[in-house]
Amino acid sequence: MSTQGLSEIDIASYLARTPGFFERHAELLAHVELANPHGARAVSLQQRQMDMLRERIRGMERRLMDMIRHGQENAALTDRLHQWVCALMQVTEPREIPDMLVVDLQEQFRIPQVAMRLWDVAPAYAGEPVAQSVGADLRRFASSLRTPYCGANTTFEAVRWLGHPSAVASLALLPLRRSYSGPAFGMLVLGSPDPTRYTPEMGTDILMRISELASAAVTRLLPLSD
Repeated sequence: MSTQGLSEIDIASYLARTPGFFERHAELLAHVELANPHGARAVSLQQRQMDMLRERIRGMERRLMDMIRHGQENAALTDRLHQWVCALMQVTEPREIPDMLVVDLQEQFRIPQVAMRLWDVAPAYAGEPVAQSVGADLRRFASSLRTPYCGANTTFEAVRWLGHPSAVASLALLPLRRSYSGPAFGMLVLGSPDPTRYTPEMGTDILMRISELASAAVTRLLPLSD
């Protein structure tokens, strides 16, 4: 076989099509040296392969540790959610549900500030703090949300429900509704001084569960549905 005019691609293609080449010419491997990516010293092909294998193993170990860490975090979140729901189910007086819901949510999930408002409640609960007036724009915004809003603190009316709105750098707004397609009858607002606590890129699975469970709990303050 003439090597005149052969390119590196031609040689690489030939070796790929001829898997037995290095078995028949194993002595060549002992003379192949490659640049060491971690220094100026050249290393043998076998050494380079071992280094690459070790790096892959280290990468797999890092990914495995990340998976274990995420699994532990998810298990802890699930346990907190369970404890929160158990506490909600033990409340017998409907008018006590909003305060208990907010306080226990704040404690279980270590949320610096939490507040809630409901509208169109049953007449018996119209005078409760949770039923304070909410603007029409915010009501429409709540009904437009199909997933929780997460992001920076802007000029949302809901931020003013919190005890210290000026301390909020990021927030989550959770709509409360009877069903996924129905209009909102309330909103939960979660506030944090940490600008990275609630971001548009974060997963919202747990927040959606909190929204659904909170919605189910406070429907006891609403008029009976038709």
